[in-house]
Amino acid sequence: MAATFAFRNNCHVPIYPGVLTNPDRPAFPTSGFMLLPKTAIRYHSVPPNWAGRIWPRHRCVPSGEGGLSCHSGDCAGRLQCSGAGGQAPSTVAEFTLSGHDGKDFYDISNVDGFNIPLQIVPAGAGCATVTCGADIVRECPPDLEVKAPDGAKVGCKSGCLAFNTDELCCRGAYGTPDRCRPSGYSQFFKQRCPQAYSYAYDDGSSTFTCPTGADYQIVEDQAEG
Repeated sequence: MAATFAFRNNCHVPIYPGVLTNPDRPAFPTSGFMLLPKTAIRYHSVPPNWAGRIWPRHRCVPSGEGGLSCHSGDCAGRLQCSGAGGQAPSTVAEFTLSGHDGKDFYDISNVDGFNIPLQIVPAGAGCATVTCGADIVRECPPDLEVKAPDGAKVGCKSGCLAFNTDELCCRGAYGTPDRCRPSGYSQFFKQRCPQAYSYAYDDGSSTFTCPTGADYQIVEDQAEG
């Protein structure tokens, strides 16, 4: 049975969610759309075995037919991402529906950084709400912050995205859980969003499951103080 995904924008500005479906999975009903302030949109026909990622784009300006230029989370300069990933740093909601043992798997990831607070609210028995609501952009260390051309802070990079080292990116000699450990940069994110992934092997406190067949609400929110 198809799942329902509801999106709500609690911010005071438009948000443009982007969607990227994993290879060899059925497509989500859309790959990008506009969500006006204080409004919600539902998609009722999400395939029951869909897998992919969803992220918020903001400070966006429409241009031409289907064009969309965003200072944060941009996907190849268009409203419909159509297979293009979001420009990091972005807060990402990740889903694998109908995964192992009759379960859906879902999480919020700051592995590539943060731009907008997110919340995943499942509708299913025994399913946990996952929230990353801190004002990480405001608190972002200067060596991780991302600014728009007008100087406004619009994102906060992870250590991996900022410095691209094997140790911070959990690759090469650090490509296993026992070798790749939390860094000061990942701990900065983890302290502010304890339920979200802060680095690649942060599975123990950051992966959540629901019985297959649940519906999901994704909320783009105002940052907490």
